[in-house]
Amino acid sequence: MHDFHATTDAPHPNVHGLERISSLAGGALMITKGLRHGGLLGMLQVAVGGLALARGLSGHCSTKAWWQRHRAEYLRLHRDIERGAAQLKALQASAEAATGTATVTGG
Repeated sequence: MHDFHATTDAPHPNVHGLERISSLAGGALMITKGLRHGGLLGMLQVAVGGLALARGLSGHCSTKAWWQRHRAEYLRLHRDIERGAAQLKALQASAEAATGTATVTGG
């Protein structure tokens, strides 16, 4: 049987330190609470706790990776816009300097 979730390269860790410890502790706590509570809400707590526990154990969070990629793209676009604005201001200053010394004659 083919594993659809397998990849050729393992995702690099993006969850470290206190964030990883918090995922482990929070996941374990949610699983425990969910098992004690039971019912549909308990099952939901176990599921979310399992995701948090897996995040802590693996050190990788796909959601965080997605946000980081989009944040990097946003920052790149922001820098491009800032650079374009600076170029536009320089062009405007150059145009004002050129037209400030020009005289128009007509009849």
